[in-house]
Amino acid sequence: MVSLTIEGRTVSVPAGTSILEAAKNAGVLVPHYCYHPGLPVAGVCRMCLVEVEKAPKLAPACATTVADGQVVHVFSDQALEARKGVLELLLINHPLDCPICDQAGECELQDYTFREGRAEGRLGPEPKRFNPVEDFGGDVLYVTNRCILCTRCVRFMEEVAQDPVLNVSERGDRAVIGKFEGEDLTHPWASNVVDLCPVGALLSKDFLNKARAWELDRTPSVCPNCTQGCNAILETRDDVVVRMRPRSNEEVNRFYLCDEGRLDYRWLNRTDRVETPLVRRSGALAPAEWDDAINAASTLLAGKKLVVLASPMLSNESLWLLGRLVTKTGGTGVFRVRTAPEAPLPGVTDLARRAERAANVHGAELFGFTKSEVPFDRVGGDDVVLIADPELTPADIAVLGKASAIIVLATHLPEALRAAAVVLPTTNMAEEEGTFTNLRGRVQRYWQAKSTPGSARPAWWAVGDLLALLGEKTGYFLPGEVFTALAAARPEFAGMSYDTLGLKGQLRANRAAASGAAS
Repeated sequence: MVSLTIEGRTVSVPAGTSILEAAKNAGVLVPHYCYHPGLPVAGVCRMCLVEVEKAPKLAPACATTVADGQVVHVFSDQALEARKGVLELLLINHPLDCPICDQAGECELQDYTFREGRAEGRLGPEPKRFNPVEDFGGDVLYVTNRCILCTRCVRFMEEVAQDPVLNVSERGDRAVIGKFEGEDLTHPWASNVVDLCPVGALLSKDFLNKARAWELDRTPSVCPNCTQGCNAILETRDDVVVRMRPRSNEEVNRFYLCDEGRLDYRWLNRTDRVETPLVRRSGALAPAEWDDAINAASTLLAGKKLVVLASPMLSNESLWLLGRLVTKTGGTGVFRVRTAPEAPLPGVTDLARRAERAANVHGAELFGFTKSEVPFDRVGGDDVVLIADPELTPADIAVLGKASAIIVLATHLPEALRAAAVVLPTTNMAEEEGTFTNLRGRVQRYWQAKSTPGSARPAWWAVGDLLALLGEKTGYFLPGEVFTALAAARPEFAGMSYDTLGLKGQLRANRAAASGAAS
């Protein structure tokens, strides 16, 4: 460990740490553009210049390692004047189009100029020589005028994606980011360059002109679109999810999110939702109160064997209670998961868009559900089928006609399930709080990002009420209470709670022990 003083605060960090990272430990943010903790150091923007006592000149904090006894001044007059000059140089060639820029409100050029820049520019507006927008392929647009040539995008594609399609073309004040001839940003992880860009030079086509940064509500979550369990931020405007971005977690996805995951969020905004419980009366489904619907479902289950088609998109809390329901009725539980080719991010160990495209496949298996492509092959005339995954095949629909009754526990009701006896409307993961277990056994929380439609309830709530009518002790009112009971009942989750999971999650007991033994 090396001890040094930064802005009067003494910190100890491992040898080899940069001054910029050491300053973070001291609670001091050194302004920077080209530096990113997930990329190789370039030292090209000169924005992170700091004063180091006894050094002959200002040092770039991103490329200067700490030394024992160092005294660093981030906000000395000399350092501030140098950074002010860098900002002035950038703004000479930067268009003042903040009112129409998607990055406004979350732009580092805005932030640092407001904090440390000159109050007034010393030059008039300069004409720009570039075309305003270039399509880089995939979901990325490049606005040349706004680029400050930090080269984060180039380094990401070269070193992390290992698909070097970008370069710095030309030199001097004519330099721009260019694509190699015939190449596009079609790599499965290419949209991360939009997150990495500190200004509004690289934009998402999907998010273009949708919202201003200050209009968004941001909620920590987990990407539900594969078993990797990448940490994410769900951003909503007027109760609609408009964007999903990566949230850093060194143990899962570092700083990145695949293109398919980040763009597959529209199903969270489906409008064809079931908003109230439905019970079949006089040959037709009619709206009912929750108590009546739960009573009707429990009546159907009396003396019957239950076959549950669970969804691997359900939370641990919901799957655990569904598993208890299967055990209580002596039934069987199955699930099905969509698969597609895996797409790794070569520069990050054990990070990929996984083949199984659902968040909680591991959780479903853990709670006793069997993966099957033909989930209803053994349904008989005395069986009750509970559908918690409404994405059915024609073969499923043909077999379901043999069941004595169908109970649907889902967010929407496809035409094939209009013959159900009871429909219990549920929330999706953006409308509830819960946990998923990823492919490495890490249990991670997600939070509610938008309001619940109508009188829909989380699946754990509906199943808990049903279990209570069947004589099981439940009485849960919050997802945290369900998880606490789950942790007490299952040794794999021993010692876990919503507080201990926090924002980064926690490995299951046996996985944590295996990880410790391996290290």
